[in-house]
Amino acid sequence: MNKIVIDPVTRVEGHGKVTIHMDENNHVKDSFFHIVEFRGFERFIQGHPYWEAPVLVQRLCGICPVSHHLAAAKAIDQIVGLNPEDLSLPAQKIRKLLHFGQIFQSHALHFFYLASPDLLFGYDAAPAKRNVVGVAMEHPELAKKGILMRKFGQEIIKTIAGKRIHGISATPGGVHKKITTAERDYFLNGKEIPSVNTMIEWSVEIIAYIKEYHKKHKKWLDEFAQYPSGHLGLVNKQNGFLELYDGNLRATDSEGNITLHDICCDDYQNYFYEGVERWSYLKFPYLKHLGNEKGWNRVGPLARINVCNGISTPLAEKERLEFVKENNGKTNNKTMHSHWARLIELLHCAEMMKLLLEDNDILSNDLLRRGKRRGEGIGIIEAPRGTLIHHYKVDEKDRITRCNLIVSTTHNNEPMNQAVKWVAQHVMDGKPEITESMLNQVEVAIRAYDPCLSCATHDLGQMPLEVSLYNNYGELIDEKRR
Repeated sequence: MNKIVIDPVTRVEGHGKVTIHMDENNHVKDSFFHIVEFRGFERFIQGHPYWEAPVLVQRLCGICPVSHHLAAAKAIDQIVGLNPEDLSLPAQKIRKLLHFGQIFQSHALHFFYLASPDLLFGYDAAPAKRNVVGVAMEHPELAKKGILMRKFGQEIIKTIAGKRIHGISATPGGVHKKITTAERDYFLNGKEIPSVNTMIEWSVEIIAYIKEYHKKHKKWLDEFAQYPSGHLGLVNKQNGFLELYDGNLRATDSEGNITLHDICCDDYQNYFYEGVERWSYLKFPYLKHLGNEKGWNRVGPLARINVCNGISTPLAEKERLEFVKENNGKTNNKTMHSHWARLIELLHCAEMMKLLLEDNDILSNDLLRRGKRRGEGIGIIEAPRGTLIHHYKVDEKDRITRCNLIVSTTHNNEPMNQAVKWVAQHVMDGKPEITESMLNQVEVAIRAYDPCLSCATHDLGQMPLEVSLYNNYGELIDEKRR
């Protein structure tokens, strides 16, 4: 047995393990992307008062606590008798500003800190170089912009929620506080931090970069881990445009045919089922009417761009049209195009933050509403990594009796397995051992989904990624750990 250990931890949030099984001719027979950590957050939250849920669920993750905070808040709004449109306009707009700030900082984090080393240095580069420090050493201006863009999103979060990570903004039926004129001007005048206009300008620049990169590396970006799949995301209830905060659920197959036609989020249980496998704690959601083999979907930026009719902000819409044209108007199943789609959303978030910051409604004191008490609440939102579902039931004493969370990475479980299988079959087939380049290509495929494995398993902490290679007799012949 040949065993290799790689340290430090990979650029993926959480713990994953990949096993690859070979046949008697040393060809890839099967592969699995295992999530092997215990999940317990859904159980842990039971018995708590419902108003604690938006605060408790943030602790699932330090990367996108705002997404869990807002998804839970939307569900708890229903328990106090309010649908999303029943909240006051100022409360809706402050929550959306918080949400766009979260997605903006998370997309910047993923592209500049996690993905860009692969694009700038290639998957053959030394591990010591494939990180944000390596990017900063060789591309300081790019790294600086990435850091400042993430900071801008985090400052939005801090202003609204009190701190950058695990802050509190939403309360049942609204938000805790308005935004002051001074707080708003901080993001508009560019005196202390680069302004929101600069964020838009830099977002346009980085999209120009990825388009130029695509011209030079078209074959790799188009073909690497490309496979047919379904796509799922929220769309605007009126016009079917890209929707990140509140909309209807729409899914298409790999050819663009509608498989889930703009259903109300409250009906999600009628259409989705969560399958299980003995080799993973992470479930496998799929559309009931299509079954587990055909009903699974990708979620996240690429899926959202695929299922929407358009984008409401002009610069992002211009980029979306160019993105669609590049694929001849067809549904895009190219995994590496997720990075391009993510940057289009980055620009959209910057444009939306500008619109909301210039809207005087966010300065209003009209922040809270109440309705008629209900026993159940469902909140669905588009987190940075994709569709996020929170579902709660409460008893007459206001205690949570049931909690079900389907997070973005859970939706992407089967897609990530497909991506790993593609790499195994195209890169490792017939090879007697795992090379560093092969291992990194497995990670490149997984990383395109920006997975949060701690979040998906409802686990706390961060653990390594392992890749194991088995021969036809089930014997371990090589293993690498990060």
